[in-house]
Amino acid sequence: MPVRSRRTLLTAAAVTAGLTLAAVTPALAGTGTSHTRTAAVSSAQGDPRDATQRVADFYGAYIDSVWAADDPAAAANAKALRAFYLSAAAQKKAADYERRNHADGILFAQNVPVKWKVAYTGSGMGHATSRVTLTWGDGAHAQVTRIEVQSDLRTLKITGLKPAG
Repeated sequence: MPVRSRRTLLTAAAVTAGLTLAAVTPALAGTGTSHTRTAAVSSAQGDPRDATQRVADFYGAYIDSVWAADDPAAAANAKALRAFYLSAAAQKKAADYERRNHADGILFAQNVPVKWKVAYTGSGMGHATSRVTLTWGDGAHAQVTRIEVQSDLRTLKITGLKPAG
């Protein structure tokens, strides 16, 4: 291939990459003309060895999955998340709760929260305890519920879930 053809090809590739980046960057940054309301996240980090972080990872991914009810992969993803993050006993208890109450056994509700927060509350006897705070709606009168989550410090699996006062 002649040098001029290679230079033209490389120039075209660079221009295409630049235009693609210019078009995609606003969408990734959330600065485009979107009709959905999103909050800016200044940073996020995690540690797969931290039990509380794993609870936060689970609830974030699980809520994303159940929120996206129109996505055909969402239900399968929520099921896979349960299998990965919860012990077998915790999965069974969540399923039992769902049969008895006709509500989600992870969220202890029939709908999906708009916000969530996870905080470490203590540890002992090989377990860590976290408090998940779920916010149902926006504004001054948004309802808040809390869930006590117990995790095994060796396996990092969630071993217990219960509504907290």
